[in-house]
Amino acid sequence: MAIVYFVTHPEVIVDPQVPVPDWGLSPVGWKRVEAFCQRPELAGVTDVFTSDERKAMDCAAALQRARGLPFTTHEDLRENDRSATGYVAPPRFWEIVDQFFGEPDTSVLGWETARDAQARIKAGVAACIAARSGTGDLVIFAHGGVGTLLLSDLRGEPISRRHGQPIAGGGCYFAFDRESRALHHGWRDIVPEGAGAAS
Repeated sequence: MAIVYFVTHPEVIVDPQVPVPDWGLSPVGWKRVEAFCQRPELAGVTDVFTSDERKAMDCAAALQRARGLPFTTHEDLRENDRSATGYVAPPRFWEIVDQFFGEPDTSVLGWETARDAQARIKAGVAACIAARSGTGDLVIFAHGGVGTLLLSDLRGEPISRRHGQPIAGGGCYFAFDRESRALHHGWRDIVPEGAGAAS
């Protein structure tokens, strides 16, 4: 019974002068994802896929260094398209996010709708599963917004922000069965308990 681990990138370097898809991991983010790469449950992973945004690719690169696993990028694993506004600073950003999830069929300020983003991430994950070259588990590195949309679908529940990851800076994962799509567990911190990588 192979498992899919859907992983969101941890903390990034926020730079309003750089396009959001080009942001990389912060030093804390690197420490946290490197701790994730040591988790014993990843021993059975044979395939790794990642969004083509830099912060997710940083995570895949860390796993490649740690375990020698090559990775494949897939553009459908990207975060919801927010290019219409570019970077928006909090608290306004979180107000827009609330509207994004609360009105899933509405394009908020030109953003991709939550419904469309959910369909895209579902198709992207299905494509990754179909494209696997090994017979073991998969790791997919992506983003919190589309992860919330995917988790809502896996739970068979309406789109809602209440399914969002519990760590504001990101760096969480959930797991589900590769064939049945049955959820093994919801969001967990990527850092093993007691590892202290976020300090």
